[in-house]
Amino acid sequence: MRFHFALTLWTSVCQAVQHYPAAWGHYDLCKFQIYTEEGLTWDYMACQPEAADMTQYLKVTLDPPNITCGDPPETYCALENPYMCNNECDANTEELAHPPKLMFDIEGRNPTTFWQSTSWQKYPKALLVNITLSWNKTIELTDDIVLTFESGRPEQMVLEKSLDYGRTWQPYQFYATDCLDAFTMEPKTVQDLTQHTLLDIICTEDYSRGYVWKYDKTVRFEIKDRFALFAGPRLHNMASLYGQLDTTKNLRDFFTITDLRIRLLRPATGATMVDEDKLTRYFYAISDIKVHGRCKCNLHANSCVFDKEKLGCECEHNTTGPDCGRCKKSYQGRAWSSGSYLPIPKGTANICIPNNIGPVNCECFGHSNRCSYIELLNTVICVSCKHNTRGQHCQLCKLGYYRNTSAELDDENVCIARVCDNELLRCQNGGVCVNNVRCSCPSDYSGLLCEKSRCEAELGGCQGPDSGAALPPPPLRLLLLLLGSALLGGASAL
Repeated sequence: MRFHFALTLWTSVCQAVQHYPAAWGHYDLCKFQIYTEEGLTWDYMACQPEAADMTQYLKVTLDPPNITCGDPPETYCALENPYMCNNECDANTEELAHPPKLMFDIEGRNPTTFWQSTSWQKYPKALLVNITLSWNKTIELTDDIVLTFESGRPEQMVLEKSLDYGRTWQPYQFYATDCLDAFTMEPKTVQDLTQHTLLDIICTEDYSRGYVWKYDKTVRFEIKDRFALFAGPRLHNMASLYGQLDTTKNLRDFFTITDLRIRLLRPATGATMVDEDKLTRYFYAISDIKVHGRCKCNLHANSCVFDKEKLGCECEHNTTGPDCGRCKKSYQGRAWSSGSYLPIPKGTANICIPNNIGPVNCECFGHSNRCSYIELLNTVICVSCKHNTRGQHCQLCKLGYYRNTSAELDDENVCIARVCDNELLRCQNGGVCVNNVRCSCPSDYSGLLCEKSRCEAELGGCQGPDSGAALPPPPLRLLLLLLGSALLGGASAL
């Protein structure tokens, strides 16, 4: 029977291991069934959706709304050649239109498809465009944000983020050919950042060069380089990164957004002076935007669905809401809490518990800090008991260990190994092993194995366990016995 149980348990463990993520940081499993001494139960873990291309779920808006080219139709000149003016934009002709949706279409088309703004015909008034990407959902970024320009890259640009659905904005990064001139900021790169300055907002000049660099058309906001400050250059130590994200709210919020805004402030000119006779050379055009991330579900869901034009987490752990940000109505037995990435690699689920079992903490006498709610039994058990303990509250000792009666239940030494047996750890000096837990010693001996004599080699003799007076030492005792016998013999003769 014991072998059958062990085999079943091992099979369950093997099946569970097959479901573990292949690498740290996936957290793609919210729970699985395990066998415990209390029976079949669920083991809950922190979980999150897989990262994906988030541009397929967004809504894009432009400000001003009529900034897209083609209404009325226009002809554009090439930036690098002001006399090459054969590029047309006509919003009413499909093959000549450049609407905003072409910023997110399939790459690799020939000819390239792209969104394009009107030209800088109103120079010297600034050519300003705001491109806002909205998800109506909290998103966690997992890779670099990459903009690919079909025109020259802007000479001045700001990338901004919102955490409250566009009500307020804060800068992510500034871009300029001259940071001091454009934003009164010293130029920096992401390589200048450290763990302590990761949240600093910088201005970079790396992505703002003109048409001389026409074959390098991308502008980046470097997410992975910032991750690498904790996880290493190859992101090999994700445990360190997730530990930081778990314990530092500001860091976690830095990579979290509901909206992105691209503020285009000055188009590429390729020179220090603007050619006012050929203003159709100056415009913005974007062929691709990449935003990789995942739905933020507070580590309470491993999938996110797009239904009725809206993203939502499929919440587990008895949680609910767009971000799994609250407990279900009948599962508010304790305050809601986000899941935890720690301990790596399973994390801690921090599930919501039913109202009728009250505000339960992990009551494990300090031998575990993780609990699992058993739906079938409507109870909570401690998970992964330490210090050789077991049981619902880690209040029992593992097989082969015994309760140390001199220690309290919350003592690390509450469970101790086999003290004695009848073969190797024999009780000494006539002691008897009782249930492998202790030696029952004769009155003259004490100690774990009855190895200590109660007698002290002093002139005063030994203190007997039951007597209140001191006995003479053995030689003197023998002499007194002989003397007593002689006296008794003399008395009889009289």
